[in-house]
Amino acid sequence: MNTDPCIIRLATPEDIPCALEMKLASWEETYATQRPASFFANARTSLEQQADWWTRGLAQGAELWIATDAAGDIVGVAGGGPAAEDDADTGVGIELQLLYVLSGQYGTSLGTRLMDTVLGHRDAVLWVLEHNPRAQGFYKKHGFVLDGRVEALAGEWAGLNEARMVRRGTDRG
Repeated sequence: MNTDPCIIRLATPEDIPCALEMKLASWEETYATQRPASFFANARTSLEQQADWWTRGLAQGAELWIATDAAGDIVGVAGGGPAAEDDADTGVGIELQLLYVLSGQYGTSLGTRLMDTVLGHRDAVLWVLEHNPRAQGFYKKHGFVLDGRVEALAGEWAGLNEARMVRRGTDRG
């Protein structure tokens, strides 16, 4: 277990390239059995384009939180924002849009700390891959429940489904 506490802070534009590299590394750890090698190669070739998109987002007020270890390396990322219009039926106003930690951080509470930084104790919605029991178990531990809505993914993610999870009754002000 990692004994060095990670520091969580808002990302700056300078952090974006390393944060995206970390996110891709997390994808490779998590989805290697669900996506072909070409998926990760394609993602790697688009990192510069993604960095431009994220940098513009930060300039427009989006928040991306990063966690750095004692060496200053980014080992986790999280972000959220207003729930999408098509999730209005949940009655929840905020969505956890991304949460990734490297496998070396599993069991350290870093995922919980990042999620709490983004959501606090507010009711929330999120989408998770249908066949990602580790992530679903993590979210269930934090009060999220599958609500039965499943959507097929398209593009590079075609062939996989996302399941919606909702957390209610946690608002504490």
